[in-house]
Amino acid sequence: MNLSSFVLTAAALGLLAGCGKHPAPSASTDSAAALPPAKVRLATVRAENLPVVTAITGTIRPLRQAQIAAKLMGAIDELPVTLGQSVRTGDLLVKISAAEITARVAQAQSQLNVARRNLERERDLLGKGASTADLVRGLEDRLTLTQAMVREAEVMLGYATIRAPFDGVISRKLANAGDLASPGLTLLQLEGTGAFEVEAALPDSFASNLNVGAILAISVPATGIAFKAPIAELSPAADAGARSILAKLTVPAGTAVRSGQFVRVELPGPSVRTLLVPAAALSPHGQMERIFVAGENNRAVLRLVKSGATRGDHREIVSGLSDGERVVVAPPAGLREGQTLEVLP
Repeated sequence: MNLSSFVLTAAALGLLAGCGKHPAPSASTDSAAALPPAKVRLATVRAENLPVVTAITGTIRPLRQAQIAAKLMGAIDELPVTLGQSVRTGDLLVKISAAEITARVAQAQSQLNVARRNLERERDLLGKGASTADLVRGLEDRLTLTQAMVREAEVMLGYATIRAPFDGVISRKLANAGDLASPGLTLLQLEGTGAFEVEAALPDSFASNLNVGAILAISVPATGIAFKAPIAELSPAADAGARSILAKLTVPAGTAVRSGQFVRVELPGPSVRTLLVPAAALSPHGQMERIFVAGENNRAVLRLVKSGATRGDHREIVSGLSDGERVVVAPPAGLREGQTLEVLP
């Protein structure tokens, strides 16, 4: 390397070193500072001792439901309901062919008529001294027996017609007209629509601190609905396999839920110190979130933060902020870092 090349190289290195010691001001920051003040509202980051919330899954169940099954064997003559149809108490659901039961009723009624005539005749003869008291008592017992046979046959015939036990909706239909019904075979499933409950398996570590009447927060992810429900039933025994206890919570009347919906039940745990900010102060940025902080001289400072659980209209902040800092609530779309903030009351 000749002397002239060495001198040029040394001069270039010196120039770069000088630039590192005195960085040039950011053009974007300067341009933001030149913008007119942005009118914003501020909120102070606050730290509170809040319980750690654990979310478990649950299911919406109707408070009243019935498995409609047959009590006798026979072909289904009528099944006039459809899946999802609403029915009222007493509406016809299923009619089963029961010709043999009808014949049994007629046979029993005929025997009852004979027993009545015989008893009346012998009572008349007893009054004339032409019969005995023992024979009359025997015929009275025979009459009682045939009356019971008639009632039994009529009850069996009543099983051929199945009616709705309460107001509800047909949630499952497992048979059709013409199918053979057998005793115990489920034909329909009927669910009430007026009241619902949440079934959830609570971890036994949490359930030990809960009692009937305790209020828990519940959310329905599919619809975004959130509500609070009291524990109505709590099983005294734990599931040995799942290490959980079954709980049933009453859904408030009028809540827009449907049978079978997936819900999240929030279980409060021990308290920890948590930073909270208004949820409106956060805006998504990839897997993290951005937030504007009021810095020195009320200039906007952009921060990347990581948020946690939602607490009403506030969010937990895991990292990126400190207690007491002021954040911009619902920042304007054009707000830039370094821009002056005009704080609204």
